[in-house]
Amino acid sequence: MLTIDNLHKSFGEKILFNHVSCTITSNDRIGLIGVNGTGKSSFLKVIAGLDTAETGEISAPKDYRIEYLVQDPELDPNLTVIEQIYYGESTIMKVMREYEHVLQKLEKDPANERIQEQLMKVQQKMDEHEAWEANTAAKTVLTKLGITNFDQDITSLSGGQKKRIAIAKALIQSADLLILDEPTNHLDNETVEWLEKYLSSYKGALLLVTHDRYFLNRVTNKIYELDKGNLYIYEGNYEIFLEKKAEREALEQSNQQKHANTLRRELAWLKRGAKARSTKQKARIDRIHDMKEQTFDTNNQNVTFQVGSKRLGKKVIEVSDLEKTYENKLLLKDFSHLIIPGDRIGIIGPNGSGKTTLLNIMAKRIQPDRGEVSVGDTVKIGYYTQGDEELDGSMRMIDYIKEVAEVIHTNDGSIITAEQMLERFLFSRSEQWTYIRKLSGGEKRRLYLLKVLMTEPNVLFLDEPTNDLDTQTLSVLEEYLDQFPGVVITVSHDRYFLDRVVDKLLVFQGQGRIKPYFGNYSEYIEQNKKQDVNSSKLNKPEEKPKKQKKKLSYMEQKEWDEIEDQITLIEQKIEELKEGIAEAGSDSEKVQKLFSDQNELEVQLEEKMERWEELSLLVEEYNNI
Repeated sequence: MLTIDNLHKSFGEKILFNHVSCTITSNDRIGLIGVNGTGKSSFLKVIAGLDTAETGEISAPKDYRIEYLVQDPELDPNLTVIEQIYYGESTIMKVMREYEHVLQKLEKDPANERIQEQLMKVQQKMDEHEAWEANTAAKTVLTKLGITNFDQDITSLSGGQKKRIAIAKALIQSADLLILDEPTNHLDNETVEWLEKYLSSYKGALLLVTHDRYFLNRVTNKIYELDKGNLYIYEGNYEIFLEKKAEREALEQSNQQKHANTLRRELAWLKRGAKARSTKQKARIDRIHDMKEQTFDTNNQNVTFQVGSKRLGKKVIEVSDLEKTYENKLLLKDFSHLIIPGDRIGIIGPNGSGKTTLLNIMAKRIQPDRGEVSVGDTVKIGYYTQGDEELDGSMRMIDYIKEVAEVIHTNDGSIITAEQMLERFLFSRSEQWTYIRKLSGGEKRRLYLLKVLMTEPNVLFLDEPTNDLDTQTLSVLEEYLDQFPGVVITVSHDRYFLDRVVDKLLVFQGQGRIKPYFGNYSEYIEQNKKQDVNSSKLNKPEEKPKKQKKKLSYMEQKEWDEIEDQITLIEQKIEELKEGIAEAGSDSEKVQKLFSDQNELEVQLEEKMERWEELSLLVEEYNNI
């Protein structure tokens, strides 16, 4: 285990972590959350040994190994993909590097007997050090992450490909603690789902920061929340964290109310003129002064509010016969679409398929090679771009926002000031006078998002808004969009955000093809899975007809009669375990046991469902004879 004791670190006047303590054990799957700027990345770096704290200790066994995937990894430009993956001075890594080098030489000169002898020797080394399994695992991970050219130079890769290589590099190293800072950024949804499954069987402990709430919910069994320098620990996944945090905030509210009532009575006693002659009376007066200084963290910052936007007419945007090629790659071909008032559209597809290009064409920032874009006269586009906007570091936050507008007007006729909007986007009044240069990267993105919204647009373009925003800011943005009366068009890989915000998809399928889908992301994925199953059945090679049984065997019929009741019983048990986890609270041993039981039952449920499908096909087949 790794033990953190009394860790304290500040940045200027801001306290990042205020004498926090915790323990990370081998079974922990920890999600670290908190508003951008609270010190999450600093916390990870201190644990990984890349940064230091002012006070406190981190202790672990002598051979304890930590592997750290940073948010924006830097790879050695002089290495190939496979050399980058097999880094390190451990014997097994050296042997695998040697094996890959010999393989590359043999591919270039397959008839060379000297190289063939080298290969035999290094294969023997691979046997001695049991490196074949690690070698296969590494290449499997790379392939699953979309990296198939292992000899490619790092310099020739895109940013997204480099991130995938850095993930693979982190995953294949044997570590007691794997730290992942935003691992899902720039990954497509299929890859994220694969990563979820891979991490479920990871042998070491996990500590991760991610904005992907589905990923957070499915991977973690413990949540650490950094809030105003304090570390709150919740047993359970993200769903349970939300329940427990609501309970904590309700308790804070209750304690504040009790405190206020007591203080009011004490002040009344003081005003009646009690003489401070006795020790007891003096102690009571001192206690009243202490109570007046006591504060409670009751600022629940997820606020629902009305928002304003300019009036939007009936015509929004119409695109006709769009075509666009970039660097000899066809991104759009004969694409036409009508956007109408009330549309909530998500744009999905592989990286580099043209999603941002479509947004830029509709925003008239770039021109198509062919086709037209017609925009309604009343349309006012607010565009949150993926790239970093240059923010003037010498400006204060409040001045940066007031450059756009001092107030915005809501639909019900009231006014929200720039200061109030900053508060609603998680910047307190005291923080609003901070210079922009002192903000973290995530805080700058949040401020930029607010600037876009302060222009009171009626059509919002959001290009990957979830990549740099924390879960709490995303919740605020989602509540804002709930109230937003205009059109929302977003490019996103975030499954939770898409399910929460959109009801229509534009799916980029490659070679310029874009397919519309009416429904949210989860519904789209479910439909695709059904189509894949049906397609695989249709594409099965024809077998010679076999003599068909006229009825189920006795054992099959008995199994068919009982299996639905068995499935229902397992589902009930899973629900009971979930309730038990929620009720267990901070009893980590009990939560861990219940989680283990739940995982076992879910495996049983999946097996039963697969068997039910097999039997149902048999029943259908026999009934049709």
